[in-house]
Amino acid sequence: MQWDLFCRVIDNFGDIGVCWRLAADLAGRGEAVRLWTDDAGALAWMAPQGAPGVQVCAWPADGAAVAEPGEVVIEAFGCALPPPFVAAMAARAARARPPVWINLEYLSAEDYVERNHGLPSPQASGPGRGLAKWFFYPGFTERSGGLLREPGLAQRQRDFAAQGRRAWLTAQGLAPAAGERCVSLFCYHNAALAALLDDLAQAPTLLLATPGPAARQLRALLGPQARRGALRARELPALTQRDFDLLLWSCDLNLVRGEDSFVRAQWAGQPFLWQAYPQEDGAHAGKLAAFQQRFLAGAAPALAAAVTRAGLAWNGLLPAPAQGLLPAPPLWPAWRAHCAVWRDRLLAQPDLAGRLRAFVAERR
Repeated sequence: MQWDLFCRVIDNFGDIGVCWRLAADLAGRGEAVRLWTDDAGALAWMAPQGAPGVQVCAWPADGAAVAEPGEVVIEAFGCALPPPFVAAMAARAARARPPVWINLEYLSAEDYVERNHGLPSPQASGPGRGLAKWFFYPGFTERSGGLLREPGLAQRQRDFAAQGRRAWLTAQGLAPAAGERCVSLFCYHNAALAALLDDLAQAPTLLLATPGPAARQLRALLGPQARRGALRARELPALTQRDFDLLLWSCDLNLVRGEDSFVRAQWAGQPFLWQAYPQEDGAHAGKLAAFQQRFLAGAAPALAAAVTRAGLAWNGLLPAPAQGLLPAPPLWPAWRAHCAVWRDRLLAQPDLAGRLRAFVAERR
């Protein structure tokens, strides 16, 4: 089938990152995908080779002629489709089967996801009058839309582990010293970063920072030597999505943000801390609390308490402690084991692209 996936780039490239992974995943399963975006610039480094079956298209200009809509139209993250395209969808519906119109929402572990997932929104006015839009919520449970996970991911991880978890870092010229733990850093500007550096500096640590606010803040905090105590930091170039995955698989702790890297850290099966996208109304606090409650269910009390405190402090919801932002080192083996169990539980569920295809088939 022909899928039309619409994405506006707001900031930080998270929206286009998620949409590209989804487009490539669908195309890898035999679908034809047109990815419509108002800013495709980030794809030059995220996915420089493109993907077979994915056509990147410029967002339709006002007044311009629009393409014939495909069988499926996805409006990512409430981006609002161009009215002429919606009118073309209605025209198609008048002469043939209407497109399945899906509003792909942001990921959350909150309870409303299960309540609202799969609900219709009949269009009573505007160019799409008479059509139905369906809400599709990614999530962590069987009653949600699932998580992005391309086929073969688990096997790729096993192959990677068989080569040695540090082999990729060594090939990039980032080999850790003997006894040095590896930590990846991908965050928004974060007031708790200084406390994190103090914590990491207590043991030999190689901190690998991705480009963006985190790297700039790190530079200001560490100075030109990029060192503090037993910690040394390296700034990375922009990574493709595939190489970013390999970075997460190589590290002992991953500090991630937003949505795409948050999900990829969970597939890595290594300890991670998530910085939710900060929102002025404080909605990110509820998102963090809902995820931590779900993620840490069944964890040992000491581990659950330590990871909860670290997550709150990392998100600015608790004062950053003068010492010990992270769980104490003796808890790290249990933390790692818990993350692996959580990953395996998620792997047992159907993935987002598979659920989307099944959802569309039911409505066609």
